[in-house]
Amino acid sequence: MSRTPSHPTREQIELPLVLDCLSDPIRLAIVYQLARQERVSSELCCGDFNGLAGKSNLTYHFAKLRDCGLMQTRVAGTNRFMRLRREDLEARFPGLLDAVLKSAAKDAGRLQLVAECDVVEAD
Repeated sequence: MSRTPSHPTREQIELPLVLDCLSDPIRLAIVYQLARQERVSSELCCGDFNGLAGKSNLTYHFAKLRDCGLMQTRVAGTNRFMRLRREDLEARFPGLLDAVLKSAAKDAGRLQLVAECDVVEAD
């Protein structure tokens, strides 16, 4: 049995699934933090998000983000590293991710997107 999680191909990423996934505040916070971290490192591990929710809750949200095509997960030993699929999303829906992130940044405090585990300061 392969430990590598399955990911949709670029062509299989569907707009309704992406938008539905981003409608959840925790998943939006995960995407927001992954995007903010891109300037320093393209990947974060599961433990970097512990300030957002419990471990089992986060596992559920990571799976939803992976299944809709927003995030890619890489397994290395006992660690799982996540990154945004920015190139694939930009190819499928030009400007969508940047528009969502820009809007989320304006409301980050109200939406509680900035957690204790936040790694990088916003500009």
